[in-house]
Amino acid sequence: MANYLLPIVAAFAERAKEIFVKKTRRTLEVQERFLHKVLQTHQDTELGRNYGLRDIKTLDQFREQIPVLPYSNYEPYVERIARGEKNILTPDPVVYFNTTSGSTGKQKLIPVTQRFQNSLGWANVTSIGFLTEALRSRGLQFGKLLVTNTAQLTGRTHGGINYGPGGTGVLRMGKFFYEQLFAHPYETLQASDSLTRHYLCFLFALRDSSMRGIAANFPMLILRIGNYLERYAEDLIQDIETGEFANWLKLEPEIRSKLERQWKPSPARAAQLREILNSEGRLTPKLAWPDLSYIATARGGTSDFYFERFPDYFGDTPGFGAVFASAEGTFSIYPDLNTDGSVLAVETGFFEFIPQDQWDAEHPKTLLANEVKTGEYYRILMTNYSGFYRYDIGDVVEVLGFYETAPLIVFRHRRGGILSSTTEKTTEFHATQVMQALQQEFGLPLEDFCITLSEKEFPAHYLVNIELAPHHTLNNSQAFLHRFDEKLKEINIYYEAKRRDQVPSPRLRILAPGSFAIVRQRQLNKGIPDSQLKFPHISEDRNFLAGLTVEQEIRFPEDRD
Repeated sequence: MANYLLPIVAAFAERAKEIFVKKTRRTLEVQERFLHKVLQTHQDTELGRNYGLRDIKTLDQFREQIPVLPYSNYEPYVERIARGEKNILTPDPVVYFNTTSGSTGKQKLIPVTQRFQNSLGWANVTSIGFLTEALRSRGLQFGKLLVTNTAQLTGRTHGGINYGPGGTGVLRMGKFFYEQLFAHPYETLQASDSLTRHYLCFLFALRDSSMRGIAANFPMLILRIGNYLERYAEDLIQDIETGEFANWLKLEPEIRSKLERQWKPSPARAAQLREILNSEGRLTPKLAWPDLSYIATARGGTSDFYFERFPDYFGDTPGFGAVFASAEGTFSIYPDLNTDGSVLAVETGFFEFIPQDQWDAEHPKTLLANEVKTGEYYRILMTNYSGFYRYDIGDVVEVLGFYETAPLIVFRHRRGGILSSTTEKTTEFHATQVMQALQQEFGLPLEDFCITLSEKEFPAHYLVNIELAPHHTLNNSQAFLHRFDEKLKEINIYYEAKRRDQVPSPRLRILAPGSFAIVRQRQLNKGIPDSQLKFPHISEDRNFLAGLTVEQEIRFPEDRD
Protein backbone atom coordinates (compact mmCIF):
# COMPACT_ATOMS: atom_id res chain seq x y z
CA MET A 1 0.00 0.00 0.00
CA ALA A 2 1.06 3.59 -0.56
CA ASN A 3 3.28 5.24 2.03
CA TYR A 4 1.13 8.38 2.15
CA LEU A 5 -1.28 6.58 4.51
CA LEU A 6 1.39 6.01 7.16
CA PRO A 7 1.35 9.59 8.51
CA ILE A 8 -2.43 9.30 8.85
CA VAL A 9 -2.05 6.02 10.76
CA ALA A 10 0.62 7.57 13.00
CA ALA A 11 -1.47 10.67 13.73
CA PHE A 12 -4.52 8.51 14.54
CA ALA A 13 -2.41 6.34 16.84
CA GLU A 14 -0.93 9.31 18.70
CA ARG A 15 -4.42 10.67 19.29
CA ALA A 16 -5.46 7.29 20.73
CA LYS A 17 -2.41 7.38 22.99
CA GLU A 18 -3.33 10.88 24.28
CA ILE A 19 -6.85 9.69 25.14
CA PHE A 20 -5.45 6.63 26.90
CA VAL A 21 -2.99 8.68 28.98
CA LYS A 22 -5.82 10.90 30.21
CA LYS A 23 -7.74 7.83 31.31
CA THR A 24 -4.76 6.49 33.28
CA ARG A 25 -5.15 9.55 35.52
CA ARG A 26 -8.59 8.20 36.53
CA THR A 27 -7.86 4.48 36.59
CA LEU A 28 -10.43 3.34 39.16
CA GLU A 29 -13.20 5.47 37.65
CA VAL A 30 -12.45 4.20 34.12
CA GLN A 31 -12.25 0.60 35.32
CA GLU A 32 -15.52 0.83 37.21
CA ARG A 33 -17.27 2.38 34.20
CA PHE A 34 -15.92 -0.36 31.93
CA LEU A 35 -17.20 -3.08 34.27
CA HIS A 36 -20.69 -1.61 34.50
CA LYS A 37 -20.81 -1.36 30.70
CA VAL A 38 -19.88 -5.05 30.33
CA LEU A 39 -22.44 -6.12 32.93
CA GLN A 40 -25.16 -4.01 31.33
CA THR A 41 -24.37 -5.32 27.86
CA HIS A 42 -24.29 -8.98 28.95
CA GLN A 43 -27.08 -9.01 31.55
CA ASP A 44 -29.60 -10.85 29.35
CA THR A 45 -27.26 -13.56 28.07
CA GLU A 46 -27.76 -17.04 29.49
CA LEU A 47 -24.75 -16.77 31.77
CA GLY A 48 -25.67 -13.18 32.60
CA ARG A 49 -29.07 -14.30 33.85
CA ASN A 50 -27.52 -17.20 35.77
CA TYR A 51 -25.15 -14.82 37.54
CA GLY A 52 -27.76 -12.10 38.07
CA LEU A 53 -25.67 -9.46 36.31
CA ARG A 54 -28.69 -7.13 36.11
CA ASP A 55 -28.74 -6.78 39.91
CA ILE A 56 -25.04 -5.95 40.40
CA LYS A 57 -24.57 -2.27 41.26
CA THR A 58 -21.18 -2.03 43.00
CA LEU A 59 -17.66 -3.44 42.70
CA ASP A 60 -17.98 -5.20 46.04
CA GLN A 61 -21.25 -6.81 44.96
CA PHE A 62 -19.60 -7.98 41.73
CA ARG A 63 -16.74 -9.60 43.64
CA GLU A 64 -19.10 -11.23 46.15
CA GLN A 65 -21.59 -12.52 43.57
CA ILE A 66 -19.31 -13.76 40.78
CA PRO A 67 -16.80 -16.53 41.55
CA VAL A 68 -13.21 -16.65 40.33
CA LEU A 69 -13.25 -19.40 37.72
CA PRO A 70 -10.82 -21.08 35.29
CA TYR A 71 -11.57 -21.93 31.67
CA SER A 72 -13.00 -25.37 32.46
CA ASN A 73 -16.11 -23.75 33.95
CA TYR A 74 -16.74 -21.78 30.75
CA GLU A 75 -15.94 -24.63 28.36
CA PRO A 76 -19.48 -26.12 28.20
CA TYR A 77 -20.86 -22.70 27.22
CA VAL A 78 -18.13 -22.24 24.61
CA GLU A 79 -18.90 -25.64 23.09
CA ARG A 80 -22.54 -24.62 22.66
CA ILE A 81 -21.49 -21.38 20.93
CA ALA A 82 -19.22 -23.39 18.64
CA ARG A 83 -22.25 -25.48 17.64
CA GLY A 84 -24.09 -22.30 16.66
CA GLU A 85 -26.17 -21.35 19.74
CA LYS A 86 -26.72 -17.63 20.34
CA ASN A 87 -26.78 -15.31 23.37
CA ILE A 88 -24.92 -17.74 25.60
CA LEU A 89 -21.95 -15.71 26.84
CA THR A 90 -22.32 -12.59 24.69
CA PRO A 91 -25.33 -10.84 23.16
CA ASP A 92 -23.29 -9.99 20.05
CA PRO A 93 -22.65 -12.63 17.40
CA VAL A 94 -19.43 -14.60 17.90
CA VAL A 95 -17.54 -14.04 14.65
CA TYR A 96 -14.32 -15.89 15.50
CA PHE A 97 -12.68 -18.04 18.14
CA ASN A 98 -9.17 -17.20 19.33
CA THR A 99 -7.28 -20.39 20.07
CA THR A 100 -4.66 -20.54 22.81
CA SER A 101 -1.34 -22.13 21.94
CA GLY A 102 -1.95 -25.28 23.96
CA SER A 103 1.72 -25.28 24.93
CA THR A 104 0.86 -25.42 28.64
CA GLY A 105 -2.25 -27.59 28.45
CA LYS A 106 -5.40 -28.25 26.41
CA GLN A 107 -6.07 -25.72 23.67
CA LYS A 108 -8.87 -23.30 24.55
CA LEU A 109 -11.40 -21.46 22.39
CA ILE A 110 -12.05 -17.81 23.32
CA PRO A 111 -15.20 -16.19 21.84
CA VAL A 112 -14.51 -13.07 19.76
CA THR A 113 -17.21 -10.56 18.92
CA GLN A 114 -16.69 -7.41 16.89
CA ARG A 115 -17.11 -5.36 20.09
CA PHE A 116 -14.41 -7.45 21.81
CA GLN A 117 -12.09 -7.18 18.81
CA ASN A 118 -12.60 -3.41 18.59
CA SER A 119 -11.48 -2.97 22.20
CA LEU A 120 -8.30 -4.96 21.55
CA GLY A 121 -7.69 -3.14 18.27
CA TRP A 122 -7.86 0.19 20.10
CA ALA A 123 -5.14 -1.03 22.47
CA ASN A 124 -2.96 -1.97 19.49
CA VAL A 125 -3.45 1.47 17.95
CA THR A 126 -2.61 3.09 21.30
CA SER A 127 0.64 1.13 21.46
CA ILE A 128 1.60 2.45 18.01
CA GLY A 129 1.00 5.94 19.35
CA PHE A 130 3.45 5.31 22.19
CA LEU A 131 5.92 3.80 19.71
CA THR A 132 5.89 6.74 17.29
CA GLU A 133 6.45 9.21 20.14
CA ALA A 134 9.27 7.12 21.64
CA LEU A 135 11.01 6.82 18.28
CA ARG A 136 10.72 10.53 17.56
CA SER A 137 12.24 11.41 20.94
CA ARG A 138 15.31 9.34 19.96
CA GLY A 139 15.65 10.78 16.47
CA LEU A 140 14.26 7.59 14.90
CA GLN A 141 11.37 7.16 12.49
CA PHE A 142 8.26 5.04 12.53
CA GLY A 143 7.71 3.20 9.26
CA LYS A 144 6.69 -0.01 7.57
CA LEU A 145 7.55 -3.32 9.17
CA LEU A 146 8.11 -7.00 8.55
CA VAL A 147 5.59 -9.43 10.06
CA THR A 148 5.53 -13.17 9.37
CA ASN A 149 2.44 -14.28 11.33
CA THR A 150 0.04 -16.50 9.47
CA ALA A 151 -3.26 -15.15 8.19
CA GLN A 152 -4.48 -18.70 7.56
CA LEU A 153 -7.47 -19.96 9.51
CA THR A 154 -7.05 -23.17 11.48
CA GLY A 155 -10.61 -24.32 10.78
CA ARG A 156 -14.35 -23.84 11.29
CA THR A 157 -16.57 -25.14 14.07
CA HIS A 158 -19.67 -27.26 13.43
CA GLY A 159 -21.64 -24.03 13.77
CA GLY A 160 -19.64 -22.42 10.97
CA ILE A 161 -17.49 -20.09 13.09
CA ASN A 162 -13.87 -19.60 12.03
CA TYR A 163 -11.12 -20.28 14.58
CA GLY A 164 -7.37 -19.85 14.77
CA PRO A 165 -4.60 -17.95 16.59
CA GLY A 166 -5.51 -14.58 18.03
CA GLY A 167 -3.02 -12.88 15.71
CA THR A 168 -4.75 -14.39 12.70
CA GLY A 169 -8.07 -12.97 13.84
CA VAL A 170 -6.50 -9.55 14.32
CA LEU A 171 -4.99 -9.63 10.83
CA ARG A 172 -8.20 -10.75 9.16
CA MET A 173 -10.59 -8.43 11.00
CA GLY A 174 -8.29 -5.42 10.77
CA LYS A 175 -6.93 -6.21 7.32
CA PHE A 176 -7.16 -2.74 5.79
CA PHE A 177 -5.56 -1.00 8.76
CA TYR A 178 -2.70 -3.44 9.32
CA GLU A 179 -1.72 -3.85 5.68
CA GLN A 180 -0.86 -0.14 5.66
CA LEU A 181 1.93 -1.03 8.08
CA PHE A 182 3.41 -4.01 6.24
CA ALA A 183 6.50 -3.84 4.04
CA HIS A 184 5.10 -6.75 2.03
CA PRO A 185 1.71 -7.64 0.52
CA TYR A 186 -0.94 -9.07 2.81
CA GLU A 187 -1.07 -12.17 0.58
CA THR A 188 2.40 -13.22 1.73
CA LEU A 189 0.85 -14.03 5.13
CA GLN A 190 -1.66 -16.39 3.53
CA ALA A 191 0.95 -19.01 2.57
CA SER A 192 0.30 -22.06 4.74
CA ASP A 193 3.91 -23.31 4.80
CA SER A 194 5.86 -21.41 7.48
CA LEU A 195 9.23 -21.27 5.71
CA THR A 196 7.58 -20.22 2.43
CA ARG A 197 5.68 -17.48 4.26
CA HIS A 198 8.87 -16.14 5.86
CA TYR A 199 10.74 -16.26 2.55
CA LEU A 200 8.04 -14.33 0.68
CA CYS A 201 7.83 -11.69 3.39
CA PHE A 202 11.61 -11.25 3.18
CA LEU A 203 11.53 -11.12 -0.58
CA PHE A 204 9.13 -8.19 -0.79
CA ALA A 205 10.47 -6.39 2.30
CA LEU A 206 14.07 -6.55 1.06
CA ARG A 207 13.18 -4.39 -1.93
CA ASP A 208 12.74 -1.48 0.50
CA SER A 209 16.06 -0.63 2.12
CA SER A 210 14.36 1.93 4.38
CA MET A 211 12.08 -0.53 6.22
CA ARG A 212 11.85 0.46 9.89
CA GLY A 213 10.58 -2.42 11.99
CA ILE A 214 10.28 -6.15 12.59
CA ALA A 215 7.55 -7.72 14.74
CA ALA A 216 6.83 -11.23 16.05
CA ASN A 217 4.96 -12.59 19.04
CA PHE A 218 8.01 -13.88 20.91
CA PRO A 219 11.77 -13.17 20.93
CA MET A 220 12.56 -16.73 19.86
CA LEU A 221 10.60 -16.07 16.65
CA ILE A 222 12.51 -12.83 16.08
CA LEU A 223 15.76 -14.80 16.25
CA ARG A 224 14.31 -17.27 13.76
CA ILE A 225 13.69 -14.37 11.36
CA GLY A 226 17.35 -13.39 11.63
CA ASN A 227 18.45 -16.99 11.14
CA TYR A 228 16.23 -17.55 8.10
CA LEU A 229 17.38 -14.32 6.45
CA GLU A 230 21.02 -15.31 6.89
CA ARG A 231 20.44 -18.89 5.73
CA TYR A 232 18.50 -18.04 2.55
CA ALA A 233 20.33 -14.85 1.59
CA GLU A 234 21.69 -16.22 -1.71
CA ASP A 235 18.29 -17.45 -2.91
CA LEU A 236 16.60 -14.20 -1.90
CA ILE A 237 19.12 -12.04 -3.72
CA GLN A 238 18.83 -14.16 -6.86
CA ASP A 239 15.02 -13.88 -6.83
CA ILE A 240 15.22 -10.11 -6.34
CA GLU A 241 17.58 -9.91 -9.31
CA THR A 242 15.57 -12.12 -11.68
CA GLY A 243 12.02 -11.30 -10.57
CA GLU A 244 11.18 -14.96 -10.04
CA PHE A 245 10.24 -17.10 -7.04
CA ALA A 246 12.50 -19.92 -5.84
CA ASN A 247 11.23 -23.20 -7.27
CA TRP A 248 11.36 -24.98 -3.89
CA LEU A 249 8.69 -22.77 -2.28
CA LYS A 250 5.53 -24.59 -1.20
CA LEU A 251 3.01 -22.03 -2.37
CA GLU A 252 -0.68 -22.43 -3.13
CA PRO A 253 -1.37 -21.65 -6.83
CA GLU A 254 -3.95 -18.93 -6.14
CA ILE A 255 -1.60 -17.08 -3.77
CA ARG A 256 1.32 -17.52 -6.16
CA SER A 257 -0.73 -15.95 -8.94
CA LYS A 258 -1.63 -12.92 -6.81
CA LEU A 259 1.94 -12.39 -5.65
CA GLU A 260 3.53 -12.85 -9.08
CA ARG A 261 1.42 -9.96 -10.33
CA GLN A 262 2.97 -7.76 -7.65
CA TRP A 263 6.55 -9.00 -8.08
CA LYS A 264 9.15 -7.57 -10.38
CA PRO A 265 12.95 -7.69 -10.57
CA SER A 266 15.12 -5.12 -8.83
CA PRO A 267 18.69 -5.65 -10.10
CA ALA A 268 20.04 -2.56 -8.33
CA ARG A 269 18.78 -3.67 -4.93
CA ALA A 270 20.04 -7.21 -5.58
CA ALA A 271 23.50 -5.84 -6.36
CA GLN A 272 23.46 -3.80 -3.17
CA LEU A 273 22.51 -6.82 -1.08
CA ARG A 274 25.08 -9.05 -2.80
CA GLU A 275 27.80 -6.52 -2.04
CA ILE A 276 26.81 -6.60 1.64
CA LEU A 277 26.82 -10.40 1.62
CA ASN A 278 30.25 -10.58 -0.02
CA SER A 279 31.86 -7.92 2.16
CA GLU A 280 30.33 -9.02 5.50
CA GLY A 281 30.12 -12.74 4.83
CA ARG A 282 26.46 -12.78 5.90
CA LEU A 283 23.19 -10.90 5.54
CA THR A 284 21.53 -9.86 8.80
CA PRO A 285 18.45 -7.69 9.30
CA LYS A 286 20.52 -4.72 10.45
CA LEU A 287 22.80 -5.01 7.42
CA ALA A 288 19.87 -5.39 5.00
CA TRP A 289 17.87 -2.56 6.58
CA PRO A 290 20.34 -0.06 8.08
CA ASP A 291 17.49 2.30 9.06
CA LEU A 292 15.86 -0.35 11.26
CA SER A 293 14.31 1.56 14.20
CA TYR A 294 12.57 -1.01 16.39
CA ILE A 295 11.99 -4.68 17.12
CA ALA A 296 8.50 -5.36 18.48
CA THR A 297 8.10 -8.54 20.51
CA ALA A 298 7.04 -9.82 23.92
CA ARG A 299 8.97 -8.74 26.99
CA GLY A 300 9.03 -10.25 30.47
CA GLY A 301 8.97 -13.94 31.31
CA THR A 302 11.75 -15.71 29.44
CA SER A 303 12.38 -12.89 26.97
CA ASP A 304 15.61 -11.61 28.53
CA PHE A 305 17.36 -14.89 27.78
CA TYR A 306 16.75 -14.47 24.04
CA PHE A 307 17.51 -10.74 24.06
CA GLU A 308 21.14 -11.63 24.84
CA ARG A 309 21.50 -12.80 21.23
CA PHE A 310 19.68 -9.90 19.56
CA PRO A 311 22.78 -7.71 18.98
CA ASP A 312 24.23 -10.36 16.65
CA TYR A 313 21.36 -9.79 14.22
CA PHE A 314 20.02 -6.35 15.11
CA GLY A 315 22.89 -4.36 16.59
CA ASP A 316 21.61 -1.74 19.02
CA THR A 317 18.11 -1.53 17.51
CA PRO A 318 15.73 -0.77 20.41
CA GLY A 319 13.01 -3.18 21.43
CA PHE A 320 9.33 -2.49 21.97
CA GLY A 321 6.85 -4.70 23.83
CA ALA A 322 3.74 -3.30 22.03
CA VAL A 323 1.06 -4.98 24.16
CA PHE A 324 1.06 -7.73 26.79
CA ALA A 325 -1.76 -9.88 25.48
CA SER A 326 -3.07 -13.42 25.16
CA ALA A 327 -5.89 -15.11 23.30
CA GLU A 328 -8.16 -14.07 26.18
CA GLY A 329 -7.49 -10.35 25.85
CA THR A 330 -5.01 -7.50 26.24
CA PHE A 331 -3.66 -6.80 29.71
CA SER A 332 -1.36 -3.83 29.22
CA ILE A 333 0.29 -1.44 26.76
CA TYR A 334 3.98 -0.55 26.58
CA PRO A 335 4.70 3.17 26.95
CA ASP A 336 8.31 3.24 25.75
CA LEU A 337 11.20 1.42 24.09
CA ASN A 338 13.52 -0.95 25.97
CA THR A 339 11.27 -1.16 29.02
CA ASP A 340 9.62 -4.15 30.68
CA GLY A 341 6.87 -2.31 32.53
CA SER A 342 3.59 -1.94 30.62
CA VAL A 343 0.58 0.18 31.54
CA LEU A 344 -2.59 -1.64 32.57
CA ALA A 345 -4.98 -1.49 29.59
CA VAL A 346 -7.75 0.24 31.52
CA GLU A 347 -10.07 0.35 28.48
CA THR A 348 -9.92 -3.29 27.32
CA GLY A 349 -10.90 -5.16 30.48
CA PHE A 350 -11.76 -4.93 34.15
CA PHE A 351 -8.80 -6.29 36.10
CA GLU A 352 -8.36 -7.70 39.58
CA PHE A 353 -5.21 -8.90 41.28
CA ILE A 354 -4.87 -11.89 43.62
CA PRO A 355 -2.01 -11.36 46.14
CA GLN A 356 0.29 -14.27 46.87
CA ASP A 357 -1.20 -15.01 50.29
CA GLN A 358 -4.54 -15.71 48.56
CA TRP A 359 -3.32 -17.99 45.77
CA ASP A 360 -4.47 -21.18 47.49
CA ALA A 361 -7.76 -19.80 48.81
CA GLU A 362 -10.97 -21.25 47.39
CA HIS A 363 -12.52 -17.78 47.24
CA PRO A 364 -9.51 -15.44 47.05
CA LYS A 365 -9.78 -11.82 48.08
CA THR A 366 -8.67 -9.55 45.27
CA LEU A 367 -7.19 -6.10 44.96
CA LEU A 368 -8.17 -3.44 42.45
CA ALA A 369 -5.73 -1.67 40.14
CA ASN A 370 -5.22 1.22 42.58
CA GLU A 371 -4.55 -1.12 45.51
CA VAL A 372 -1.57 -3.11 44.25
CA LYS A 373 1.94 -2.45 45.52
CA THR A 374 5.22 -2.02 43.68
CA GLY A 375 7.46 -5.08 43.85
CA GLU A 376 4.65 -7.51 44.64
CA TYR A 377 3.53 -10.50 42.55
CA TYR A 378 -0.11 -11.12 41.67
CA ARG A 379 -2.29 -13.47 39.69
CA ILE A 380 -4.30 -11.33 37.32
CA LEU A 381 -8.04 -11.74 36.64
CA MET A 382 -9.88 -10.38 33.61
CA THR A 383 -13.48 -9.45 32.81
CA ASN A 384 -14.16 -8.29 29.25
CA TYR A 385 -16.44 -8.51 26.22
CA SER A 386 -15.53 -12.16 25.52
CA GLY A 387 -18.18 -13.10 28.11
CA PHE A 388 -15.77 -14.31 30.80
CA TYR A 389 -15.96 -12.77 34.29
CA ARG A 390 -13.17 -12.71 36.87
CA TYR A 391 -11.40 -15.15 34.56
CA ASP A 392 -8.24 -16.67 36.01
CA ILE A 393 -5.80 -17.06 33.13
CA GLY A 394 -3.06 -18.29 35.49
CA ASP A 395 -0.53 -15.57 34.61
CA VAL A 396 1.60 -14.13 37.38
CA VAL A 397 2.63 -10.50 37.00
CA GLU A 398 4.91 -8.22 38.98
CA VAL A 399 4.00 -4.60 39.63
CA LEU A 400 7.00 -2.42 38.73
CA GLY A 401 5.48 0.94 39.58
CA PHE A 402 2.76 3.25 38.27
CA TYR A 403 2.06 5.29 35.16
CA GLU A 404 -0.13 8.13 36.43
CA THR A 405 -2.55 6.05 38.57
CA ALA A 406 -2.39 2.86 36.47
CA PRO A 407 -0.03 0.05 37.54
CA LEU A 408 2.98 -0.84 35.42
CA ILE A 409 3.04 -4.63 35.18
CA VAL A 410 5.28 -7.27 33.64
CA PHE A 411 4.55 -10.94 33.02
CA ARG A 412 6.77 -13.22 35.09
CA HIS A 413 5.49 -16.78 34.74
CA ARG A 414 2.49 -19.05 34.57
CA ARG A 415 1.21 -20.02 37.98
CA GLY A 416 1.62 -23.73 37.31
CA GLY A 417 5.05 -23.21 35.73
CA ILE A 418 7.25 -24.29 38.61
CA LEU A 419 9.93 -26.92 39.10
CA SER A 420 10.50 -28.60 42.47
CA SER A 421 12.82 -31.37 43.53
CA THR A 422 11.17 -31.05 46.95
CA THR A 423 9.21 -27.84 47.63
CA GLU A 424 11.58 -25.08 46.47
CA LYS A 425 9.32 -23.83 43.63
CA THR A 426 11.78 -22.65 41.00
CA THR A 427 9.90 -20.62 38.39
CA GLU A 428 10.68 -20.07 34.74
CA PHE A 429 11.57 -16.48 35.62
CA HIS A 430 14.15 -17.72 38.16
CA ALA A 431 15.67 -20.06 35.59
CA THR A 432 15.82 -17.42 32.88
CA GLN A 433 17.51 -14.90 35.17
CA VAL A 434 20.17 -17.48 36.03
CA MET A 435 20.89 -18.51 32.45
CA GLN A 436 20.94 -14.91 31.23
CA ALA A 437 23.55 -14.10 33.89
CA LEU A 438 25.64 -17.16 32.98
CA GLN A 439 25.65 -16.27 29.29
CA GLN A 440 27.07 -12.87 30.19
CA GLU A 441 29.53 -14.20 32.76
CA PHE A 442 30.98 -16.88 30.49
CA GLY A 443 30.58 -14.99 27.22
CA LEU A 444 28.79 -18.04 25.94
CA PRO A 445 25.65 -17.68 23.77
CA LEU A 446 23.24 -20.59 24.08
CA GLU A 447 20.92 -21.82 21.36
CA ASP A 448 18.45 -22.63 24.12
CA PHE A 449 18.07 -24.43 27.44
CA CYS A 450 15.56 -26.38 29.50
CA ILE A 451 15.85 -27.49 33.13
CA THR A 452 14.25 -30.84 33.94
CA LEU A 453 14.49 -33.35 36.79
CA SER A 454 16.29 -36.68 36.92
CA GLU A 455 14.08 -39.74 36.68
CA LYS A 456 15.27 -42.34 39.16
CA GLU A 457 16.26 -40.37 42.27
CA PHE A 458 14.15 -38.78 44.96
CA PRO A 459 14.69 -36.01 45.68
CA ALA A 460 15.57 -35.52 42.01
CA HIS A 461 18.61 -33.73 40.61
CA TYR A 462 18.12 -30.61 38.50
CA LEU A 463 19.24 -31.42 34.95
CA VAL A 464 20.49 -28.25 33.23
CA ASN A 465 20.08 -29.12 29.54
CA ILE A 466 21.82 -26.65 27.23
CA GLU A 467 22.57 -26.47 23.52
CA LEU A 468 25.49 -24.23 22.59
CA ALA A 469 25.12 -21.68 19.82
CA PRO A 470 26.86 -22.73 16.58
CA HIS A 471 30.67 -22.54 16.60
CA HIS A 472 30.90 -22.17 20.40
CA THR A 473 32.36 -24.54 22.99
CA LEU A 474 32.21 -24.65 26.79
CA ASN A 475 35.73 -25.26 28.08
CA ASN A 476 35.06 -24.75 31.78
CA SER A 477 31.91 -26.81 32.19
CA GLN A 478 32.52 -27.59 35.87
CA ALA A 479 32.71 -23.88 36.68
CA PHE A 480 29.55 -23.26 34.66
CA LEU A 481 27.64 -25.87 36.67
CA HIS A 482 28.96 -24.49 39.95
CA ARG A 483 27.93 -20.95 39.03
CA PHE A 484 24.46 -22.18 38.02
CA ASP A 485 24.03 -23.60 41.51
CA GLU A 486 25.28 -20.39 43.15
CA LYS A 487 23.19 -18.06 40.99
CA LEU A 488 20.00 -20.04 41.57
CA LYS A 489 20.64 -19.87 45.31
CA GLU A 490 20.91 -16.08 45.03
CA ILE A 491 17.75 -15.68 42.95
CA ASN A 492 15.47 -18.28 44.56
CA ILE A 493 15.80 -18.16 48.35
CA TYR A 494 13.75 -21.33 48.71
CA TYR A 495 16.19 -23.23 46.52
CA GLU A 496 19.04 -21.91 48.65
CA ALA A 497 17.34 -23.14 51.83
CA LYS A 498 16.43 -26.58 50.47
CA ARG A 499 19.77 -27.03 48.71
CA ARG A 500 21.56 -27.18 52.08
CA ASP A 501 20.22 -30.61 52.99
CA GLN A 502 17.31 -31.65 50.77
CA VAL A 503 17.84 -30.84 47.10
CA PRO A 504 20.81 -32.75 45.61
CA SER A 505 23.43 -31.11 43.42
CA PRO A 506 22.45 -30.16 39.85
CA ARG A 507 23.87 -31.78 36.74
CA LEU A 508 24.79 -30.13 33.44
CA ARG A 509 23.92 -31.80 30.15
CA ILE A 510 25.32 -30.50 26.87
CA LEU A 511 22.98 -31.55 24.07
CA ALA A 512 23.91 -32.19 20.45
CA PRO A 513 23.44 -29.39 17.89
CA GLY A 514 19.88 -29.22 16.61
CA SER A 515 18.35 -30.72 19.76
CA PHE A 516 15.96 -27.90 20.53
CA ALA A 517 14.93 -27.67 16.89
CA ILE A 518 13.72 -31.25 17.31
CA VAL A 519 11.79 -30.31 20.47
CA ARG A 520 10.16 -27.34 18.76
CA GLN A 521 9.15 -29.51 15.80
CA ARG A 522 7.53 -31.93 18.24
CA GLN A 523 5.44 -29.07 19.56
CA LEU A 524 4.47 -28.00 16.05
CA ASN A 525 3.49 -31.59 15.29
CA LYS A 526 1.03 -31.39 18.20
CA GLY A 527 -0.77 -28.62 16.34
CA ILE A 528 0.69 -25.55 18.06
CA PRO A 529 0.82 -22.75 15.43
CA ASP A 530 4.36 -21.58 14.74
CA SER A 531 3.46 -17.96 15.54
CA GLN A 532 2.29 -19.06 19.03
CA LEU A 533 5.24 -21.30 19.77
CA LYS A 534 6.45 -20.73 23.31
CA PHE A 535 9.31 -22.87 24.53
CA PRO A 536 9.21 -23.94 28.21
CA HIS A 537 12.53 -23.49 30.00
CA ILE A 538 11.55 -25.65 32.95
CA SER A 539 9.58 -28.87 32.81
CA GLU A 540 8.58 -31.54 35.31
CA ASP A 541 7.75 -33.80 32.37
CA ARG A 542 10.52 -36.42 32.54
CA ASN A 543 9.93 -37.27 28.85
CA PHE A 544 10.02 -33.71 27.52
CA LEU A 545 13.57 -34.10 26.16
CA ALA A 546 13.43 -37.84 25.58
CA GLY A 547 15.43 -39.14 22.65
CA LEU A 548 17.84 -36.22 22.40
CA THR A 549 21.57 -36.90 22.23
CA VAL A 550 23.51 -35.88 25.34
CA GLU A 551 27.08 -35.20 24.24
CA GLN A 552 28.39 -34.64 27.75
CA GLU A 553 27.05 -34.77 31.32
CA ILE A 554 28.89 -32.86 34.05
CA ARG A 555 28.35 -33.53 37.75
CA PHE A 556 29.62 -32.17 41.05
CA PRO A 557 32.58 -34.21 42.36
CA GLU A 558 30.51 -35.70 45.21
CA ASP A 559 27.83 -36.75 42.74
CA ARG A 560 30.07 -38.84 40.48
CA ASP A 561 29.56 -42.61 40.40
